[in-house]
Amino acid sequence: MSGEAAERGALARIGAAAVLEAAGLVRTGEVIDLAVPLGPATPVPAHRHRVARFMERDGGDYAAGARRPGGFQFAEDTVLMPTHAGTHLDALAHCWHDGRLCDGSPQETIRSTTGAQRCGAEKLGPVLTRGILLDVAGEAEPEAGRSIGAAELEAAAERAGVEVGEADAVLVRTGWLGRHGADGAAYFAGEPGIDLGAARWLTDRGVSLVGADNFAIEPLPFPAGEVFPVHQHLIAEHGVPLLESASLDRLAARADGPFLFVALPLPLVGSTASPLTPVAVL
Repeated sequence: MSGEAAERGALARIGAAAVLEAAGLVRTGEVIDLAVPLGPATPVPAHRHRVARFMERDGGDYAAGARRPGGFQFAEDTVLMPTHAGTHLDALAHCWHDGRLCDGSPQETIRSTTGAQRCGAEKLGPVLTRGILLDVAGEAEPEAGRSIGAAELEAAAERAGVEVGEADAVLVRTGWLGRHGADGAAYFAGEPGIDLGAARWLTDRGVSLVGADNFAIEPLPFPAGEVFPVHQHLIAEHGVPLLESASLDRLAARADGPFLFVALPLPLVGSTASPLTPVAVL
């Protein structure tokens, strides 16, 4: 791949035929929101700025005597937030290794003054494709650091009666967000997640996107001697964007096989991720 297709990475596999196939999966028209609520109370890791909202005009202004021509009143606000907050999609500029991004661009194309000149969030584009839920949570209490391997993904696919294939958006339910979503300290203290073998299993099948109900897709703490091996494999080596902190409990209770997956990242020029509201249409 070259040009814009290279900057979309694995998402470029989603052609018109994949969209049509996914649209044909809609049976009931039920839409399931996969995003967590986003606002000043949304937990974020300690090294990131919290979500902040500033009101430029509110009801208090009118109570204090602001003009209201013809009786018209309004409110406006500004939101300040990290792009990696709440439910978000990592752009391909998010991580790299050995000085090169997944499309071969040098790391110098990412600067604080310009943002990401290559592989930024604006290059992700709309995502409409077949969604697959692999529910590996089970009945056991989710544990930080637990590695989910390829065999578990295969078993989950078999239970769901699906085969993971080209251009699929694969969502892995670990149970972590459902257990700790209301407690930021516990949620960010560690997590279960897919290991490198599972990541390879997914890229071998040509998936377009991988998501999970945790904040980093892979298990934390890392295996000894490794640093974000799953991020490196999926984003840096194979151009697969990661959907983090997806809310999957309701989908797990309702999904019966593949579904239409829709995600519309904000075209944030030069950004390393985009907050978004992905949905599953059953």
